[in-house]
Amino acid sequence: MVSELAGTLTKQKIDVDSLRKQFFEPNGTPVPVKFGTSGHRGSLGTGFCALHARAIAQAVARLHKEQNITGPILVGGDTRLMSADTARLCAEVLCGNGLTVILPDMPLPTPVFSFEIINGRASASLNGTASHNPPQDMGLKYNPSNGGPADASLTALIEKYANEYMKNPAEIKSVPLEEARQKGLLRTVDLITPYITALARVIDFKAIAASPLKFAVHPLGGSSLAFYEAIKEKYGLKNVEIVSKVQDPTFYFIPIDHDGKIRMDPSSKYPMSPLIKLVQDGTYDFAGASDPDADRFGCATKKGGLIPPNHALCVMADYLYRHHKVRDAYSIGRTLGTTALLDRIAEEHGLKLDEVNVGFKYFVEGIVKRKYVLAGEESAGMSVSGWTPEKDGILAVCLLMEIMATEGDIADLYDRLTAQHGTPYYTRVDVPTDEETKKRVKALKAADFENLHQVAGERVTRVRDTDGIKVYLQSSWFLVRPSGTENILKIYAETFISPKHLDALIEQAKKLLAK
Repeated sequence: MVSELAGTLTKQKIDVDSLRKQFFEPNGTPVPVKFGTSGHRGSLGTGFCALHARAIAQAVARLHKEQNITGPILVGGDTRLMSADTARLCAEVLCGNGLTVILPDMPLPTPVFSFEIINGRASASLNGTASHNPPQDMGLKYNPSNGGPADASLTALIEKYANEYMKNPAEIKSVPLEEARQKGLLRTVDLITPYITALARVIDFKAIAASPLKFAVHPLGGSSLAFYEAIKEKYGLKNVEIVSKVQDPTFYFIPIDHDGKIRMDPSSKYPMSPLIKLVQDGTYDFAGASDPDADRFGCATKKGGLIPPNHALCVMADYLYRHHKVRDAYSIGRTLGTTALLDRIAEEHGLKLDEVNVGFKYFVEGIVKRKYVLAGEESAGMSVSGWTPEKDGILAVCLLMEIMATEGDIADLYDRLTAQHGTPYYTRVDVPTDEETKKRVKALKAADFENLHQVAGERVTRVRDTDGIKVYLQSSWFLVRPSGTENILKIYAETFISPKHLDALIEQAKKLLAK
């Protein structure tokens, strides 16, 4: 099946040797360390290089010593070109500071880092990944003792320390891995068995195995491959086929995205096109995928084709509640840009709805306190209380297979929800802009819109300014957020009225922001 999935190949392969050289010897001054929603990221070279990795690791070592954080640090990464080298450099620095490191000899999914922390086998982690970004990008993220993405106070401190070491690299300590191993500072452990065993607490693998349906799973060249293989073997899933086992840091086998770039994005129809074809031609009833670090999910079904993340989140939330999968949880969590259909599902089930700023770090406390039946974001990330306070694409793919096996096609289940609660029309539009406009929009406050009473024929009910500007209307909403990395404004909008009304919302949002 691999040849089928290779489908549309990219015209040019990445120059691996050149990128590797740029990592160790960038042509220019490396940019300062800057932690976004998921760590420091940049293009290999001045955007992300060996010095970034070493400086961040030294900053983390300093943080742990100052805050008296004990216990091993799990260090690893996904299948990207420089992930293994980044992990090695970080391990050398941490061990050079006398800290114990768990260094796996395999690529590791983001949710597994989190899983190991919350189960007490690691005190924190450094994870080399740039998620589903193009192959030329690289990143490094830190997860503290709660297992979730680090909050702003921690990342600010790591940034500060790391940038000091960027200017004074001679202050970075390190030892060769062999020396660290001899000193007992370096260890390896089984990271597959505990995770896939615990997954059965949430997923009914017997139901999947007993289903007459045929399931396809694609790791998109990422770190989830060994975990899907182990799940398939442990739970006897003969009706689940891993349709591609290709792992290549150029990701040459992934169809190019809408702009000609390679992105391993499981929610985009372009990289997912081979999987969509497999369900549309009847080869499989369901096809699921997770991105390289396995913190995002995507799926396609025979009846629905590619399922938008918002649709899948609604189906999963409803199913999880009705099947009592998450004990004692009392809320559904969603980010600002995620569908309001979740609000209506929450209300039906007597659950609270928790709306947070964009970024999974805002769900961490609630997941740890067992608050959420489901916490999700429109960019295809989800988890549940009692599981990892990180997004988990493997969990999502397995849960969607269980839902298919027990209740039917995801598309049909979503249609049932909309028949009951109304059909939302949703979009996101990226509007090119400049730095000046981004700063102006970022500075806007709810008070600036106090004279805004109506938009697109609907009454304004409130305005939120905690993360961009979100305007709530009677049956719709729109959100405008400046991108942190590009000169674009992201406009999200949703209405329960009509596609025409959705277009009007977008146009009104553009006009309001042009003032």
